[in-house]
Amino acid sequence: MNKPSSVSLTFCIVMDLIGYASYAVPVLGEFGDIIWAPISGFIFFCVFGGWRGAVGGIFNFIEELLPGLDFIPSFTLMWLWQRSRQPKQSTVLKVQ
Repeated sequence: MNKPSSVSLTFCIVMDLIGYASYAVPVLGEFGDIIWAPISGFIFFCVFGGWRGAVGGIFNFIEELLPGLDFIPSFTLMWLWQRSRQPKQSTVLKVQ
């Protein structure tokens, strides 16, 4: 499993775009979601790991499986949340 800081925003956006792809073919796309939902949930867990990855993976699975919820950018939202929770680097100036 990767550390949250090593997950790229580009990867997360691409994963969300794959989830949006069901909108390209309105009727057949929902059948594709049956296949994509467990794959997406598993990838989500592997990428983010820990309890956040597990809870997020379950949410992502449900979001992809239910019709009409594909617009939620789960991967990108988790990336933003992880980045906002990282400790800020501070600069310490030495005075001589």
